[in-house]
Amino acid sequence: MASKLLNRLAAGPRLSTFSARSYSTTPSGPTRIYRPVAARKAPLSPPTARASTTVGRGNPNIVNTLPTTADEVDIPPEAYAGTPAESVPSSSAIRQTSEGAAEFAGSSATAVEGAPQDPSHPDWSRSYFGLSTQPFPKEVAEVLMTPLDANDVEIKPDGLVYLPEIKYRRVLNRAFGPGGWGLAPRSETNVGPKVVSREYALVCLGRLVAIARGEQEYFDPNGIPTATEACKSNALMRCCKDLGIASELWDPRFIREFKAKYCVEVFAEDVRTKKKKKLWRRKDQPAFEYPYKE
Repeated sequence: MASKLLNRLAAGPRLSTFSARSYSTTPSGPTRIYRPVAARKAPLSPPTARASTTVGRGNPNIVNTLPTTADEVDIPPEAYAGTPAESVPSSSAIRQTSEGAAEFAGSSATAVEGAPQDPSHPDWSRSYFGLSTQPFPKEVAEVLMTPLDANDVEIKPDGLVYLPEIKYRRVLNRAFGPGGWGLAPRSETNVGPKVVSREYALVCLGRLVAIARGEQEYFDPNGIPTATEACKSNALMRCCKDLGIASELWDPRFIREFKAKYCVEVFAEDVRTKKKKKLWRRKDQPAFEYPYKE
């Protein structure tokens, strides 16, 4: 009997939700049958709240209508009798201001796209107004293209020939007059780990003349403001190339002749490290001072 019962249970269908148990028989005692135990059910998740989608059942204090001017009251002119005239804005003046702003916005957008027309006050951070429209007068060109005076040219110890930045400004002042030219930034100041750079545009008599990016090294974060100013001066010198100012400094033949005639290369010793190297200086300048010694 016990063996028949075990065979019947083994042949019957098994429920996936019930855990299997083992069955055994003993020859000396009655057969013990273990009933399958149902698996534990997972706890029910708390009910989630649903937002009501029925119109009219929300907060009655919320007004879902757009503002309107239908209920405004017209105030007669007598109500402004005690108010100064200049403090009461006119609708026509507001309309003219709006139309002028819209016209200016349209003009500036056209100028950015490269059209020949530009507003009376261009945005020099993007505009190219006046570029190559016509040459400057002859007397201005003569000042800009005046040959360099050898006494104005300097040389760095590493052999780089240059014109001091202040002398570029003097040439521009003679050509266009103080206030007749300026530098307009065309980008944000880029501060790198060791170099500060920024792009500038040279504007003369209301016309764009040249665009250049200036750069300057710095060795301490406290020197960033000074490097930013030097970056502007470097951009000015680069822009002046397009006007022909000190163009000889980019001529290799002029550089070689200037060095041979006005400069000398000497051995100098660094008194701190006792190392010697060749340095350049003008012949009419005194010998190197500390930390170098000739």
